[in-house]
Amino acid sequence: MIPGKFQIARCGMKGVAAVSADTSHAFGRHTHDQFGIGVILRGAQQSTSGRGMVEAEAGDVITVNPGEVHDGLPLGQKGRAWRMLYFDPAIIASPVRELTEGRTSSAELSYPAIREPASATCFLSLFRAMTDMESGNSDIEVQENLLLLLSRLIERRDQEPLGAPIAVDLARERINDDPTAPLSLRELAAIGGISQFQLVRGFSKVTGLTPHAYLVQRRLQLARRMIADGAALTNAALASGFADQSHMTRLFTRTYGISPGLYAAAIR
Repeated sequence: MIPGKFQIARCGMKGVAAVSADTSHAFGRHTHDQFGIGVILRGAQQSTSGRGMVEAEAGDVITVNPGEVHDGLPLGQKGRAWRMLYFDPAIIASPVRELTEGRTSSAELSYPAIREPASATCFLSLFRAMTDMESGNSDIEVQENLLLLLSRLIERRDQEPLGAPIAVDLARERINDDPTAPLSLRELAAIGGISQFQLVRGFSKVTGLTPHAYLVQRRLQLARRMIADGAALTNAALASGFADQSHMTRLFTRTYGISPGLYAAAIR
């Protein structure tokens, strides 16, 4: 019996398993047939792996490659808590091809433990997008976060393509033309003839936002105009591309500091 608690969350992507754990259990040597990426939320642990002995504490990103023998020993009396996503190798193959510009579909996660707040934030955003079935998260948000996360965890060398700024302009125009459309990262990248990762990186450099974040802002601006014109909140949410009113409300409040209902009352 493993002391503590484990929760396996339903994932929105086939071939991905999500685990939340809080335990003082000492795991023996074992392997997974999947890539594992996670974040320590509380406490610390020590583990041996095919990449040497490592220690990880709260805030650290931890990884494991398929077939890699590893264990896990808590440091301290209160155990540790973490979240983990396990990816079938086939799921990782496509973003790796994007990151290497088609040169390969196989890769190895380079760091068994790394202290990099941006990677941890990216992972937690990916975990939320994959496991919160009611949040209205889109495929573009999942793919963005997965690409950005893997780009930090897989060693690679490349240069920004000369066509990236033009491709960014084309993708931005596509979003502006109809921000309510169910766009995909693949479609936006194809417009400019660059890879999905090149688009995400170039878009962020040019606009300060990822394509998904830019799309959300355009939808929020549309919803705000509709609410100011007297549209019902439910109608404004659906007409501006959100999954439902609660999804719009959460993002509207986070962005503007006021709920759509209070905004409607104030503007009228």
